[in-house]
Amino acid sequence: MKAVIETGGKQYYVEKDSLLYVEKLKQKVGEEVIFDKVLMLNGITGRPYHTNARVIGEVLKHGKRRKYVIFKYRPKKSSHTKQGHRQPYTKIKIKKIEIVEKKND
Repeated sequence: MKAVIETGGKQYYVEKDSLLYVEKLKQKVGEEVIFDKVLMLNGITGRPYHTNARVIGEVLKHGKRRKYVIFKYRPKKSSHTKQGHRQPYTKIKIKKIEIVEKKND
């Protein structure tokens, strides 16, 4: 099974055993993460989401990406600023993609 999920304002194409670097999540290392915003499942799109599908992953680690240097320069003004930024991330391994049957009440 293949799916497209949404998390952190971005969309990711995932399948079983794929590794993912997403915006930092609150879960601790070793905990499960459930993504219920599934946009596409095996080529079939949801409207806007599939309500009966979910993707389960495991948090492998937290970290920071490489540093980006922001350099602003104003010519003839003798003015410049240099700033660095490292974006935090969470590394996730996708364990399974499943379809959950809804109960009719």
